[in-house]
Amino acid sequence: MKSLKFLFILFITISLNYQAQTPTDFLSKEFHKERREFLRSKMPENSVTVVFANPLRNRANDVDYVFHQDPNFYYLTGYREPNGVLVLFSDNQTDEEGKSYNEILYVQERDERAEQWNGKRLGVEGAKQELGFKMAMNASEFLKSNIDFKSFDKVYIEKFNDDYRDLGGADVFNLVKNFKMKAGYDPSLYLSRVQEYVYNNIAETPIESSANVINIIDRLASRAPEINNDELIKGYKSATTDELKKEYQQKISLALKPKTNIDLTFLSANLTTMREVKTAAEVKLITKAVRISAVGQIEVMKAMKPHMSETELQGIHEFVYKKYGAEYEGYPSIVGAGNNGCILHYIENNQTKVGNDLVLMDLGAEYRGYTADVTRTIPANGKFTKEQKQIYDIVYDAQEAGIALYKIGAGMSAPNLAARKIVNEGLYKLGIIKSVDERHNYFPHGTSHHIGLDVHDPGNYRNFEENMIVTMEPGIYIPDGSPCDKKWWGIGIRIEDDILVTKNGPVNLSAEAPRTTEAIEKMMAKKSVLDDFLLPDLDK
Repeated sequence: MKSLKFLFILFITISLNYQAQTPTDFLSKEFHKERREFLRSKMPENSVTVVFANPLRNRANDVDYVFHQDPNFYYLTGYREPNGVLVLFSDNQTDEEGKSYNEILYVQERDERAEQWNGKRLGVEGAKQELGFKMAMNASEFLKSNIDFKSFDKVYIEKFNDDYRDLGGADVFNLVKNFKMKAGYDPSLYLSRVQEYVYNNIAETPIESSANVINIIDRLASRAPEINNDELIKGYKSATTDELKKEYQQKISLALKPKTNIDLTFLSANLTTMREVKTAAEVKLITKAVRISAVGQIEVMKAMKPHMSETELQGIHEFVYKKYGAEYEGYPSIVGAGNNGCILHYIENNQTKVGNDLVLMDLGAEYRGYTADVTRTIPANGKFTKEQKQIYDIVYDAQEAGIALYKIGAGMSAPNLAARKIVNEGLYKLGIIKSVDERHNYFPHGTSHHIGLDVHDPGNYRNFEENMIVTMEPGIYIPDGSPCDKKWWGIGIRIEDDILVTKNGPVNLSAEAPRTTEAIEKMMAKKSVLDDFLLPDLDK
C-alpha cells in the first residue's frame, strides 16, 4: 500500500514539475469558451459554423515549416496543432445516447510513433481536460460523421484557399474535401469580392447615376480581370438606354441573392468585429509582446556598430525575444540599412556592413500567439546627420500628431490624415516637393492597423473603441534616384508604436524604446553587454 502511495506521489510530482517547465500564461480555456459563446449568440437558429485548423506546410523535401495555427481557429479553441475542425451549432444537438451538445472539436489522433518523432499530441482527452470541450473526437471521426450540413438553414465557413497538401488520412486536405462533399460546396456559386462590390454598387445606385458606377468599374478593371469577363457587368456598362440598364440591374440584384445555404461572409465579419477589440487577457499578452520588442530595440541601440551586418542586428533582436520566452517573430524581421530602408517590406537583411547609414528596424515578438509591431530608425554610428535629423523630426512630429487622435469615438482615418499633412508640409519646407499638394511616393502607406493574433489583425476601421490596439507608423522614404537633391537620397525613416486606446486617452505600449533623436543618441552611447562578445574568425 505504501509503495502505491509513493508511486502516486512520484507521478504527481513529475507531472507538476513538467508543467512548471512549460509556459502557463497562454489564454485560458474559459477565454476561448466565452469567445465561442459570443459567436454562437450571433448565429440564427438552425445554423452551424465550421472552422478548420491550419495544415502543416512544407519547407523543402521532408522538412516542414514550424507549425503556426490559423488565428481564428486558435481564437475559438486554443488548440495549437494541425488537422483539427471546430463545429459550432446554434442549437443543442443530441447524440445517439441522448446526450446534449452544441459544439464538437475534432483533433488529430494520439499516435505513439508520430509523437516519438514530432512531440506529444493533445488528443481527445487533452482537448477535454485542457481546452474544456465536453465533446471532442479524433479528426478521423469527422470523415465518418453523419452531420447533415444540407439540413441547416445556414452553414458558416471562411473562404477556402485550397493550398493544402494531401498527406493522407485525416489531414486538413481530406477534412476539407470531405466537408465540401457533404455540404454540397460549389465555388462557382460565389462572386469574388470585387465582383460582389461592383454588383452591390450597381444594385444600389439609381440609373441616373450609373456613370459613377461605370467610373468605379473602369478603375477596378485593370486590377480585377474577372470584371472584364463578367457578362452582366459588361452588359450593364455597354447598355445604351436606361431601360436596358434597368434590366441588367435587376439581373444583378437577383445574382446577389444566395444560391446555397453555405455563407462565406458571416464568420469573417463577426470574427473581425470580435477580434478588433481586445479583452483584458489579450491586452496583457500583447503588452508583454510589445515590451519584449521594445527591449530588443533598446539592446540593439546599445550594441550597434558600423561594422555589423543587417543579419547580426536581426539576430540580437530575435535573441532578446527568445530570452523572454517569445515563441516566434510575429512576421519576417525587417532590418534595412541606407537605401534598403526605403523598401517597405525588405526582409533579405543581408547587407554585410551597415556603415554610417540609418538602419530601419521593423520587428515584433510573438508571445503566446499575440504579436507586436515596433519600428525604430537609428544611425549606425550613433549620431544623426543634419539631413537625417531633419527628415526624422518630420516623421516624429507626424507620429505625435497622429497618436494624440487615438481617442474613443474618433474616426480611425484621422491619424493618417494628420500625419500626411505634417509630412507634406515638412517635405515642402525642405524643398523635396514643390508644393504641399504635390502627389509623391515618399509616404506610400497608411499609418494605422490593428495588431493581435495577426500583425495585421482584422478590423472594420470605423471609429476607435476602448481596448483596441492599433499601430501608428508614419514614414518618409527617399530612395536613390528620387527627383530631389542627392543629399536626401537613401534616407528611409519609419517610427512605429503600438497604441492602446483607453478611456483616459492613448497609451503607447512601446514607449520604452527611445523615439526622439536625442533619446536615441543617448541610448546608443551606452555600453552594451555584447561589446565583449567576440566569436572566432572562421575565415582565417
